[in-house]
Amino acid sequence: MSFGLTFEKLLLIGLIAVFLIGPDRLPAYSAKLARLIRSLRDMASGAKDRLREEMGPDFDEVQWKKLDPRQYDPRRIVRDALSDSPETTPPGPVLPASVSPSSPPEQAPPYAPPHAPPHSPRRTPAAFDPEAI
Repeated sequence: MSFGLTFEKLLLIGLIAVFLIGPDRLPAYSAKLARLIRSLRDMASGAKDRLREEMGPDFDEVQWKKLDPRQYDPRRIVRDALSDSPETTPPGPVLPASVSPSSPPEQAPPYAPPHAPPHSPRRTPAAFDPEAI
């Protein structure tokens, strides 16, 4: 994650930091930054080692590159889902034996509110108000 930081922006931030901190305090702050980065790296490797110890041999068998969310392209996923070729579409849900994929789904009855009166044919035309136009 770069948070929109380009090389030029980082260089500008560095130059501003040099002018604000000054040449006499700059080595101390750069050493603190190096220690912070080193400690973050050690914490990440320690967490990875602990995970490896707790999961056992299954940890090495997991294909971590396959689980990387950056590899997913939403356009490709939608295109594969909409394509007709069976080799790219994932297997569908398991259907019961009584339902076949080619049979049409059952139609639900039309919605009628519980307070609606039963249907009765109209004997007179609806009222028309010419001033309403």
